[in-house]
Amino acid sequence: MKVMMIGVDLAKNVFQVHGALHTGEVQFRKKLTRTQFPVFMAKQEPCLVIFEACGSAHYWAREMAALGHEVKLIAPQYARPFVKRQKNDAADAEAIVIAARQPEMRFVEPKTVQQQSRAAIFRGRERLVHQRTADVNALRALLYEHGHVFPQGIRRLNRITALLEDKTADLQPLIREECLDLLAQIEEKTARIIERTAKLKTLAGKSDSARRLQTMPGVGPLTAIAVEAFGPDMAQFKTGRDFAAWLGLVPKQHSSGGKERLGRMTKAGQADIRRLLIIGAMSRLGWLGRRTITEGSWLSRMLARKPKMLVAIALANKMARQIWAMLTKNEDYKDPALAVAA
Repeated sequence: MKVMMIGVDLAKNVFQVHGALHTGEVQFRKKLTRTQFPVFMAKQEPCLVIFEACGSAHYWAREMAALGHEVKLIAPQYARPFVKRQKNDAADAEAIVIAARQPEMRFVEPKTVQQQSRAAIFRGRERLVHQRTADVNALRALLYEHGHVFPQGIRRLNRITALLEDKTADLQPLIREECLDLLAQIEEKTARIIERTAKLKTLAGKSDSARRLQTMPGVGPLTAIAVEAFGPDMAQFKTGRDFAAWLGLVPKQHSSGGKERLGRMTKAGQADIRRLLIIGAMSRLGWLGRRTITEGSWLSRMLARKPKMLVAIALANKMARQIWAMLTKNEDYKDPALAVAA
């Protein structure tokens, strides 16, 4: 039996399929509709199926695995260099197969239904937060046009509410009515954000790995759920630094001729986990969190000579490495300072 590789360029309605041997010999090129694709794949003998990691790739990966195929997902930026001349669906499908044949190629782990469900709740909450921020800014801008200036921040809404409830305030009736409508929308979104936050905290409480992650200072339920929803199996990373690099928390390199040149943080990874880790690191560097920092520790020495934001990024990098160690060893957080003292 010939072992085949099938590269699939996914789309909404029309899929381009490219079948080849591991030696590169082309077996077939086909254009299939959405309904024809699963029927065609069910007739194929078990083989390696490769998709670009996109919106529907994780769903189709599960469907192909159920048919007995081995499935791998490849990042689009890794397949793009293998596109020959003109870009079209057939060339993309061929490039996916060529890229997958490279022995050093890195692949994306398919997500489970549970991961995608948790990610949907997490992203839904983030979307509501962005919408509420836009409404607050619109409300502040409207009042600014009529001579009332308010500082930024959701916590300042009580001052705006007091102004709108003051019947003697210098506001036209139509403007007051529009502002009250915006305020009602903000309150509605706040209630929905609180509801989703509570749901995420409940999910974090039911998961053993999420509970373990929350033993680390600076990691709360949202960060723990984000690691579960967006992070792959930690076993695929050889070291904690590999996980930190996957998150984009390492310096960008411009090295050449044996001389190392390190730049800013790459930001070439999972943005949600990276952002939450930096926020968690900043909370540990605040006036309340600094009380727990041991004198003479790595963190206290960094704070003495480096800007606060730079220290927060370095701490987030260290937290990512510790998360990798905790999940691979199935252990709770251990304070390095206490471990050294012991």
